[in-house]
Amino acid sequence: MMTFEWPWMFLALPLPLLARLLPPAPSSIGAALHLPLMAELPLAADAPAVRPHWQHLLIAVAAWTLLVIAAARPQWLGEPIGLPVAGRDLMLALDISGSMEQEDYEVNGRAVSRLAAVQAVATRFVERRNQDRLGLIVFGSQAYVQTPLTFDGATVATMLNEAVIGLAGRETAIGDAIALAIKRLREQPDGQRVLILLTDGQNTAGTLVPLDAAKLAAQAGVRIHTIGIGGGEVGIRTPFGMRLLRQGSDFDPATLKQIAELTGGQFFTATNREQLEAVYAQLDQLEPNERDQRTFRPQRELFVWPAAGALLLTVGLALAALRQQR
Repeated sequence: MMTFEWPWMFLALPLPLLARLLPPAPSSIGAALHLPLMAELPLAADAPAVRPHWQHLLIAVAAWTLLVIAAARPQWLGEPIGLPVAGRDLMLALDISGSMEQEDYEVNGRAVSRLAAVQAVATRFVERRNQDRLGLIVFGSQAYVQTPLTFDGATVATMLNEAVIGLAGRETAIGDAIALAIKRLREQPDGQRVLILLTDGQNTAGTLVPLDAAKLAAQAGVRIHTIGIGGGEVGIRTPFGMRLLRQGSDFDPATLKQIAELTGGQFFTATNREQLEAVYAQLDQLEPNERDQRTFRPQRELFVWPAAGALLLTVGLALAALRQQR
């Protein structure tokens, strides 16, 4: 739509009419400026009085109107564009150690690895957080930042789905992953630093003990929600297909619960995909996606067009007046 930034400029439209209604200056005052050269220009004295033609008057009115429109600053406003405002600065720390390849989850009646189940559910979680800045850390024997904090949730989801088991080593360095998340989140505003830690095993690698890392996170104001993946029956391949034969022995829920408690977060367990989806639904409630209704409407200045039209009409009127004098 089109709008005017200074609509009060339209009050200037009747100014030429008011100028014509003013009384003429008294003739007794005489010339205000003496020009001896004028005496040598008889053409000026003998020239016939030029009366404006009605067409010329119409052009002058149009030129003045365009000039006033340009002074009112016409603008074209585009469609409103929502401004991304983060409700949270949220990091995901994903365990891609060797134990995550255990196929004890089921999707559409088919056994899948723990990592595949996490990727399927976490992707939808990321897509729902379209007002948050998201980042991704992957860890095994070492921890790496796969995606820094960004509003580009599509890229985070892509990198999440491209994570490969064993890429960072086969062991599990939970403490180092927490420390790396603290480093990435500590410069963000207070109350918005959130880490979601997804792991299925005990801490078996790294230089920092998980509980010591959790204490550092609490000091830095980083809230950690821990999700224990697996912990149920372990799938074993047999000639007769997948069999759930025994309980996993590498699951450490006590440590994960302590990490969450030390930082003011929540501890969840997810032994199947349904529970994992329920966990992410609870996280949406614990860490609400704050939506801001502020919008931005792009503006394009249009004053140049009426100004150019007024200039062309003025030039044309001046040329017409010169031809009439000849």
